[in-house]
Amino acid sequence: MESNIKDQVLFATPKNEEERAFVAGACVRKLGIKFPAVLDQFGNSTEQAYTGWPDRIYLIDQNGRVTYKSKPGPFGFKADELAKALATLNLSTAAKTQTAQIDPRP
Repeated sequence: MESNIKDQVLFATPKNEEERAFVAGACVRKLGIKFPAVLDQFGNSTEQAYTGWPDRIYLIDQNGRVTYKSKPGPFGFKADELAKALATLNLSTAAKTQTAQIDPRP
């Protein structure tokens, strides 16, 4: 893509786990990604389990449940949808925390 050339994030396909980690780290740095990024195993087991290609955004709650799954990217991702899902999750978490704090039961 033209934007990859502009952002200098063009790499040959990694041939092993070490090369893949290098490319991922370079992309995180060069693209200024601020949120935690995780790297799938070289065999792409997570991608296969969650249908991660083309790219998708998942929001996972504190219980490990998927609460938001974007449409396939890069054009299926809608920032406003994720923002709403995050707000809903934050409200739910805050309500549970508040209830736990005022619950007189042991």
